[in-house]
Amino acid sequence: MRALLALSRAIDALSEGVGRIIVWLVLVVSLLSAGNALMRYAFRYSSNAYLEAQWYLFSLIFLLGGAYALKHNAHVRIDLVYGRLSKRTQAWIDLVGTLLFLIPMSLGVIYLSWDWVANAVAIREMSPDVGGLPRWPIKIALPVGFALLALQGLSELIKRLAFLTGHLPDWTPEEEEEVV
Repeated sequence: MRALLALSRAIDALSEGVGRIIVWLVLVVSLLSAGNALMRYAFRYSSNAYLEAQWYLFSLIFLLGGAYALKHNAHVRIDLVYGRLSKRTQAWIDLVGTLLFLIPMSLGVIYLSWDWVANAVAIREMSPDVGGLPRWPIKIALPVGFALLALQGLSELIKRLAFLTGHLPDWTPEEEEEVV
């Protein structure tokens, strides 16, 4: 179990690192959106590239930020019921949900998007809009984001198993950690 917990810590560190980068993308997309609006309304200048860059960065925030949110237990759930359950029952619910839904769904998205992404990269897919950006780089983010989510799911699975077998006193993120 020590080796699995070490793997879990390594995955957590990866998710944390990606999450800290994503936080900065929120600032970048906000500034880009404000700049784009300023250019359109103040200077009557419009660019498809600016608009698509906003979409791409917004997509990156959600695709790559999912693992960070999972690590910090920040995904939406029905806390009205879940929060009243014992830690052991919560661990079982998380374990079953991760095994039956999160990991298979993530792997399914990776599998189903693989040819789509490979084709986009092979033909160096571009935006159909004049002045638009290449499409293939943002398409790579889909399987990468779900791979990160599947890895973090594995980490959460390891933590729940360790808790249920008595190798870990608690799996929840430390209270002093601030979710950025």
